[in-house]
Amino acid sequence: MNILVDTCIWSLALRRYIPQDIPEIKELSELIREQRVLFLGVVRQEILSGIREESQFIRLRDLLRAFPDVQQEQIDSERAAEFFNLCRKNGVQGSNTDFLICAIANRLNAPILTTDADFLNYSRFLPIHLHSPRQK
Repeated sequence: MNILVDTCIWSLALRRYIPQDIPEIKELSELIREQRVLFLGVVRQEILSGIREESQFIRLRDLLRAFPDVQQEQIDSERAAEFFNLCRKNGVQGSNTDFLICAIANRLNAPILTTDADFLNYSRFLPIHLHSPRQK
């Protein structure tokens, strides 16, 4: 089963100094090795946004090109809006990007690897699944 990897995991993994004992980073490495990573264009945009140095931007952009984007479909935007409305109705706030990630994960029946606690809140009301790092 493929796993949709959230922005926060990529950001953690792409830092200059990465603690080696972070379970989510170990899991990302395994998923990459197993070719099970699902990558979204909206995640790519979030990762690349705010990089001040053009050379760093180009290096990271080129590195991330190894991961093709899952194609977004019209239904994903519609479902993301439904998810936004459902969560809001239940007192849970979130970003449009998060709900788009949830919608695409739902369509693909793919768990989400994240450290963002908001997704745990979303999962109380949305038909999404979270992926936990495997124990070794």
